Amino acid sequence: MVKIAGGFGASELFQFLRDGEPRTRAELAQLTGLARSTISLRIDELLEHGLVTPVGEAVSTGGRPPAQIALNPGARVVVAADLGATHGRVAITDLSGTVLRSVFEDLVIDNGPEVVLDWLVLTINRLMVECDRPISDLVAVGIGLPGPVEHESGRPTNPPIMPGWDGYDVPAHMRRTFSVPILVDNDVNIMALGERAMGWPDADNIIFVKVSTGIGLGIIGGGVLQRGAQGIAGDIGHVKIPRGAGVVCKCGNEGCLEAIAGSPAIIADLRGIGRDITTVAELVALVKSGDTSAIQAVRQAGRDIGEVLTVCVSIINPSVITIGGALAQAGEHIIAGVREVVYSRSTPFAAEHLSIVQSRAGEMAGVAGASIMAIERALSPEGIEGIGA
Repeated sequence: MVKIAGGFGASELFQFLRDGEPRTRAELAQLTGLARSTISLRIDELLEHGLVTPVGEAVSTGGRPPAQIALNPGARVVVAADLGATHGRVAITDLSGTVLRSVFEDLVIDNGPEVVLDWLVLTINRLMVECDRPISDLVAVGIGLPGPVEHESGRPTNPPIMPGWDGYDVPAHMRRTFSVPILVDNDVNIMALGERAMGWPDADNIIFVKVSTGIGLGIIGGGVLQRGAQGIAGDIGHVKIPRGAGVVCKCGNEGCLEAIAGSPAIIADLRGIGRDITTVAELVALVKSGDTSAIQAVRQAGRDIGEVLTVCVSIINPSVITIGGALAQAGEHIIAGVREVVYSRSTPFAAEHLSIVQSRAGEMAGVAGASIMAIERALSPEGIEGIGA
């Protein structure tokens, strides 16, 4: 155990160092109110496990300059996995979130949990070997899934595009191989975390919208990810909108936003007028080639999404709305549709300082967010206590 007797253990002291800012023993004693001798004992234990490292000397006020201590980001690693409807992106990162190794592969989520998670286990093992890191260096795994997830248990809950996953114990499956904390969340939530970290670190109120096979949003409010009571906050894909009247969604209801503005719906409409496309990548390429019908279809999808986002703007009052996901690669066309509706229907006060832009994190938003989720758990007092046990 890293934590030692005496009430305030090394795991608690570590919380003052996890931001990466170098500090001296004297500064830590001042911050914590503990004696220098107690601080030295705790620091020695953290040094023994490699979690902190000397990083030079502070400016001397007379005599020998005091040594500074800071987080050692390379001491351990976490896994970040972003699993979508048709893809899997997995990365190994250090404790600062720096990607050490990653892989992107086609992956069909409706093959079921056993197949998909077995692939994830094999991929993690392969990446750890490629990083030349032993499994003992792994301290947490963060996973994003393309559907509602009960965050506390890590179990998907009635996911519309994930047949066979409802109620499946994802953490238990992964712990068959990795005896570390397994964190599971909706993919849009982890994308919101990654988007804020990579693109908007100073913004505390952000809506991240994923537009792909499904449509959902992640909400950062007051600088904190808002999951809601059961973890399904932001599930706008199944909000009913007027233009969807009579259109049956995969969830069984009619008129859902996703059923008319998700990429499968747009592709089906374009195929109906003779466009030979089957994938989102082909749809994006068609838009970028200047095809008028494809551009109009994508812009209309943006307008449909904008209808729901207008309500969100009134309720949440974000300063930034970022558009991500595979369909966002179509560029300004979908964003123009969103802006057209949101800016015209929101109150002037709400829209005056509102930015609606393409995701800055892009395709790495998911793994960045999954890494943050895993690191937060690994570096918490509970996580630190388990290192070296």
